[in-house]
Amino acid sequence: MTDTSQSPQTSPRSFSHIGLSVPDLDRAVAFYRDVMGFYVIMEPTEIAEDESDIGVMCNDVFGPGWGKFRIAHLATADRIGFELFEFPQAYTPEDNLAHKRVGLFHFAIQDPDLEGLLARIVAAGGKQRMPVRAYFPGEKPYRMVYVEDPFGIVFELYSHSYELTYSAGAYG
Repeated sequence: MTDTSQSPQTSPRSFSHIGLSVPDLDRAVAFYRDVMGFYVIMEPTEIAEDESDIGVMCNDVFGPGWGKFRIAHLATADRIGFELFEFPQAYTPEDNLAHKRVGLFHFAIQDPDLEGLLARIVAAGGKQRMPVRAYFPGEKPYRMVYVEDPFGIVFELYSHSYELTYSAGAYG
């Protein structure tokens, strides 16, 4: 049996950022700035495959032949980075919630006015994937809902922090 407890030398790390591939960078920046309230910390910029420091870094990540792409950097209220990429040959997957595929399949955003944010997302061209659901109905005000941005990227909205929602054993 594997011991999954933390050793005294290990402490939790901070979450730095997430990167999303979008089909239209300018529309995505507007959505995440105007609807989600994220701060734009670097306006859309084109990156080209060349010998610059960023060009060499991208070669390390993507391999040779990637050509160019556009990128913008945003940040949430709690300083989490939100990196948006627009690649020339980007495509929308057939299954935008490939939950059985190993890898990232969603992220979550917290807003105490979950229903208000949900309405703004839908009004901006996003989609509500399910009804708003309550954890501990009638006992605590914790709510959640899965949504999509206007590009089909799936994410979750929480009314309260992750720690508050799950610390009491939400599946009891």
